[in-house]
Amino acid sequence: MENKLIERIVASIAEKKGNDITVIDLQGFDHTIADFFVIADATTHIQVKAIADHIERQVSKALKIRPAGVEGEENAQWILLDYGDVIVHVFQQPVREYYDIEGLWADAPIQKIEQ
Repeated sequence: MENKLIERIVASIAEKKGNDITVIDLQGFDHTIADFFVIADATTHIQVKAIADHIERQVSKALKIRPAGVEGEENAQWILLDYGDVIVHVFQQPVREYYDIEGLWADAPIQKIEQ
C-alpha cells in the first residue's frame, strides 16, 4: 500500500481489533465516488464506534486530515468516514454480510489485510 492515508486507517482499525480488514481499489472504474474503500467489521456497536473514533483521532494526529463527513454514529451498525478519495466502512458483522460491498465490487482488485 502506497497511500499513507490508507496505511494509517488500516493500522488504526487493527489497533482496535477490527476484523477482516479489506481494501478495494476502485481506480479502474469510471464514475465512482472514491478511489478506495477500506472495510472492516466488529462484533458490537460499541466496538464499531470505538474503531471509527480511533480512525478519526489517529488520521487527524498523524496526517492532519479530518473526514469530510461521518455517517451512522447514532446506531453504530455501519459507520462511514468520508476522506474524499478514501471511504471507510466500519460495520457490525451481520450488517456487513447483508450489504456485501465486496460482492458488489467483485470486479475490483480486493486486498485482504493479514493481521
